[in-house]
Amino acid sequence: MDNLIEMGAQIILCDPHRAVVIGHDHGFELKANNMSSPDIRAGIALLIAALSAKGTSVIDNIQQIDRGYADIEERLNALGAKIMRQD
Repeated sequence: MDNLIEMGAQIILCDPHRAVVIGHDHGFELKANNMSSPDIRAGIALLIAALSAKGTSVIDNIQQIDRGYADIEERLNALGAKIMRQD
């Protein structure tokens, strides 16, 4: 969640089990960020946020995302995303 907050997401952490997320605001944009995927679910959330952000984001530890989402970059690129793997 810290990565999303660093990108500019409007999230209020109430306690370890609750968060308030302020929804879409047309005057508000997420910013690109360099981050690391801690697990499958958080990784896909970071990927979705990165696709929504202005600029180029880099996500490390993508094998976490690959474990749960086969060929995710090809599938999203077919929909118009611009995802590239770095070696």
